[in-house]
Amino acid sequence: MEEAKDPRNGGDSSPTQVSKKPRISGYITEQEIHEEFSHHNPNVARINNGSFGSCPGSVLAAQKNWQLQFLQQPDDFYFNTLRKGILHSRTVIKNLINADDVDEISLVDNATTAAAIVLQQIGRAFAEGKFAKNDTVLMLHCAYEAVKKSIQAYVTRAGGSVIEVQLPFPVNSNEEIIAEFKRGLVKGKANGKKIRLAIIDHITALPCVVVPVKELVKICREEGVEQVFVDAAHAIGSVDINVKEIGADFYVSNLHKWFFCPPSVAFLYCKKASSELDVHHLVVSHEYGNGLPIESAWVGTRDYSSQLVVPAALEFVNRFEDGIQGIMKRNHEEVVKMGRMLAESWRTNLGSPPEMCAGMIMVGLPSRLRVSSEDDALRLRSHLRECHGVEVPIHFQGLRDGEEGVKDKDGVITAYARISHQIYNKFEDYCRFRDAVNHLAESRQICRTIYPV
Repeated sequence: MEEAKDPRNGGDSSPTQVSKKPRISGYITEQEIHEEFSHHNPNVARINNGSFGSCPGSVLAAQKNWQLQFLQQPDDFYFNTLRKGILHSRTVIKNLINADDVDEISLVDNATTAAAIVLQQIGRAFAEGKFAKNDTVLMLHCAYEAVKKSIQAYVTRAGGSVIEVQLPFPVNSNEEIIAEFKRGLVKGKANGKKIRLAIIDHITALPCVVVPVKELVKICREEGVEQVFVDAAHAIGSVDINVKEIGADFYVSNLHKWFFCPPSVAFLYCKKASSELDVHHLVVSHEYGNGLPIESAWVGTRDYSSQLVVPAALEFVNRFEDGIQGIMKRNHEEVVKMGRMLAESWRTNLGSPPEMCAGMIMVGLPSRLRVSSEDDALRLRSHLRECHGVEVPIHFQGLRDGEEGVKDKDGVITAYARISHQIYNKFEDYCRFRDAVNHLAESRQICRTIYPV
């Protein structure tokens, strides 16, 4: 049954085609941008959009309207509004990512949920004996920690093994990543094992790097990897997405990080051929067995408003010149400029060339801060938040055996800040961060003394 005609999706007619083209005139002004984000704490330099995203006031207003519609008459909302609204949102996503069919798009809470959905069916195949013990799941070593936990919960306990590919960092080229990935594939296929699933980040979280995902998926196909899942939590609103060109079986991206939706909502793309796999939502409800998109559209009584405001988020981005393309270009150019400004001030380095970043970039911190562990990195992050009003993630980069590392005038750089740029950010946000780090370095305050973990 075609979903557009399925009564559970709100009617018999096909969904309205949603344009992703920006309007030609009347672009949003800087004052209007400021008003849209006036709910942000004005005393904080919020240069960490990558973690939780940001939602403009107009989209929050649309969310409140959806919530009130449900509260005013829940039965009518459930039977006549909810499925139609979710189908509309899915149609917007289908057009944005160039999917073939709306049936390939499901809306879920976040990328963590989507990863668990994909890994659950892999774990079930191991448990039922469809996969041999010690067949492999391949992933990057810097995969999101929740994804690693899902592998532990669903795959390794069912007899599967895991191969972690070391992402080089600092990194200078796509070729470095591709070479390491190929080495991981060789290791994964050793002794006759089969790689049942490869998990590839489109943009890694920490350290952040834009990965040559299309090339890696192609290599997976050539090497006989059975399924490919792209964890693209940071992608939509940061980089172009064409799921047909990428060619993965599964692709997930959060809409609340860089596409201005409220938390939390993500889309999970399942390629048509992959929809025949035993893929189900983690919450079993009345719609179990009717396909993942319908299962995901009703997982019991809850607030579905974040899934329903996707068209409102598209309306917001289309207020900008060149729409989402213009926003992505602006964020990339500004984050590179700010990264270079910080690196020049601290006399350090960038973690990757500009073409390997999107709206986030890694900037080396002065070695004088003596960040020597993950605890030190967390201590520094907390100190910057509590004492300087700067919200920014800090990455500890330990040296592997034989590595010399990148050096500044005082020693080896062992920590990098991941700065983000979103449309609400100002130059002063980055100046505050710059000055805070310079103050710490000049006063020789080191991480183990500035703030208790």
